[in-house]
Amino acid sequence: MNIRVIGVGKIKEKYIQEGIKEFTKRLSRYCSLDIVEIDDEKAPENLSEKEMDMVKNKEGDKILSKIPQSSFVIALVIEGKQLSSEDLSIKMKELMINGTNDISFVIGGSLGLSKGVINRSNFKLSFSKMTFPHQLMRLILLEQVYRGWRIMRGEPYHK
Repeated sequence: MNIRVIGVGKIKEKYIQEGIKEFTKRLSRYCSLDIVEIDDEKAPENLSEKEMDMVKNKEGDKILSKIPQSSFVIALVIEGKQLSSEDLSIKMKELMINGTNDISFVIGGSLGLSKGVINRSNFKLSFSKMTFPHQLMRLILLEQVYRGWRIMRGEPYHK
């Protein structure tokens, strides 16, 4: 299984970089993992709705260019479906059983995802109704994907 995590923005915080490195290492025994960083668009604080859409669309075009046509796309959006860790594991397993061998998880920037990316997604996933920093969300996602593999394989997961 190929898993791609596409995220807007660079990870600057050392502790988040270390966590991502750790889960990348752990996941290497279960899947092929590719982490793709998209440069975020510079935007001032007080943008109009139209300006926000322009920023999201520029980022969205970059994201879409990194998604293979055959990839199953899971967009992380607040209004998506909330799953338990077990349900995410079941979702990944069902995808594999149905012949999917490439999943792209997409995490937007500070303004979220463009309509184009959301429309391209096959599944919308929400981790919470709360808003998380997109850098931290990358780490949380990797941990949950790792947990999902452990659950799928019936392996213990140490907390």
